[in-house]
Amino acid sequence: MDDKYGSDTSIGCCGYILVVLSMFMIIITFPVALCMCIKVVQEYERAVIFRLGRLVTGGAKGPGLFFIIPCIDSYTKVDLRTVSFDVPPQEILSKDSVTVAVDAVVYYRVQNATVSITNVEDAARSTRLLAATTLRNVLGTHNLSEMLAEREQISHSMQMSLDEATDPWGVKVERVEIKDVRLPVQLQRAMAAEAEAAREARAKVIAAEGEQKASRALKEAADVISESPAALQLRYLQTLNTISAEKNSTIVFPLPIEMMRGFGMQAAPTHSAHL
Repeated sequence: MDDKYGSDTSIGCCGYILVVLSMFMIIITFPVALCMCIKVVQEYERAVIFRLGRLVTGGAKGPGLFFIIPCIDSYTKVDLRTVSFDVPPQEILSKDSVTVAVDAVVYYRVQNATVSITNVEDAARSTRLLAATTLRNVLGTHNLSEMLAEREQISHSMQMSLDEATDPWGVKVERVEIKDVRLPVQLQRAMAAEAEAAREARAKVIAAEGEQKASRALKEAADVISESPAALQLRYLQTLNTISAEKNSTIVFPLPIEMMRGFGMQAAPTHSAHL
């Protein structure tokens, strides 16, 4: 950087004359001139000094006190702290032709004060505009499902792209976060209906699997009970015990079908005898 802007730092004969005159005026008006010559920048700031329009060698000054020559020196303060800003919602057409509105947050800081003044007119404004453009370009290459499921990877890709583009401006992009992906109302309803249908389908499959397992268990229980008729009677008694424990006023007592058939067979000969 110093080689680029400091290879020809000569201010010429007129420049040296102006410097001598300015120093002479400082000596004459001393110590009042100290108020105009001594400047202070904070710990998080740097001062880029230009003398007769040329960048002063030595890079940015600060933090603390620094000296300028009135009338021929001008300086610009640069804040080195991390700055965050919101990227306005951008209407983006995804790779699968779905229109969404996406907004994001960008965190950046100036890492080279001299470059941020000499290489770009307004580093902050340029970074904001570039962030909005990069957001559209990066998200335009992804499907809607990828935007919703891979936000971290997309944010990292945007951060790398922005950092590479702003490096000649002396700006370091530290982090990019996608805040929200807004979908059209019709698409939201369609996705909700699709999700509900998928949940209902899974519920029916689970219920069918449960019925299948229950039927197998009932078949196995029937096979066990058929081997011992007394087991069925014990099951009847257990059911009655369960019903009575609930203090119900009505008790249903099941009768074996064989018993009903026996009564039917006895009633048939008696009816024949009367005839």
